[in-house]
Amino acid sequence: MAVEWRLRPAKEADRDFLFDLHRRAMRDYVELLWGWDEVAQQRLFDERFVSRQYQVIQADGEDMGVLQLRDRPGEVVLDPIELLPAWQGKGIGTAIIRSLLAQGKAVSLRVLTSNPRAAALYERLGFRTVRRTPERLFMRAEPLTKP
Repeated sequence: MAVEWRLRPAKEADRDFLFDLHRRAMRDYVELLWGWDEVAQQRLFDERFVSRQYQVIQADGEDMGVLQLRDRPGEVVLDPIELLPAWQGKGIGTAIIRSLLAQGKAVSLRVLTSNPRAAALYERLGFRTVRRTPERLFMRAEPLTKP
């Protein structure tokens, strides 16, 4: 049975939850590439945190993830999408990405090279690597429907 999910705009009051989510979802991958410096990670997070740009993902009435979408001509940039580890592997990320692809625009994202599980998911959903650095894969998928 598919898990029902919905999005709500993030608020300033979500800051601590969102940083904890980032830590729990991304620490292992960041650590493999650069090491995890808690103070530096807090500073980077605060520099990027603009609550109106983030959407909190909810499932079963619980805050369990985050995403940010940036609209560009002909594409949507998904940066980031993060789910709490307990919610990963339940089809929520897949459902969200499929819903984006069904809106008639290409979707671009980036994934850390230290996270092959996420890269494999994106490939299964039709994403192809368009650029690679030692730390990141930049991926893009064409829409499921044309506008």
